[in-house]
Amino acid sequence: MNDTTVRSLFQQAIATDDAAAMRDGVERLFGLSQGTGLSAEAEYQLRHPDYVMEMPQTNERITGRDAMRAMQEAFPTPPTITLRRVVGAGRVWVVEGLNDYNGEKWHVAVILELDDEGLIVRDTRYYVQGTEPPAWRSSWSQPISP
Repeated sequence: MNDTTVRSLFQQAIATDDAAAMRDGVERLFGLSQGTGLSAEAEYQLRHPDYVMEMPQTNERITGRDAMRAMQEAFPTPPTITLRRVVGAGRVWVVEGLNDYNGEKWHVAVILELDDEGLIVRDTRYYVQGTEPPAWRSSWSQPISP
């Protein structure tokens, strides 16, 4: 599996609003269907040269695909990812999931913005730890699974 396959799936999703193709591309990107994701170098090839990643909750911005690759290579222990859903159309897609950092679980929503060639131009990531729901809502709510 390589970045060409993922990029082709991204291009298909952009051209036809194909959520299944985008989900397949995201699963391959993160190794959810094959057990091993793309290398930092292969992910680098999927990013536009002007790539920007933001995490508003920590007030961080990583500018450039070189900086993103360096951050990935320095990351101590990547999380296990459970994909919940992928929705979107055209060049903007939202990926929802659960990241498990060795037992510490964080919900994540990622907004991916791509160019017409299927390269990731921008991604904005929102992370939040789960909390217990208040008891007063229990008659209207039910648990969701990842």
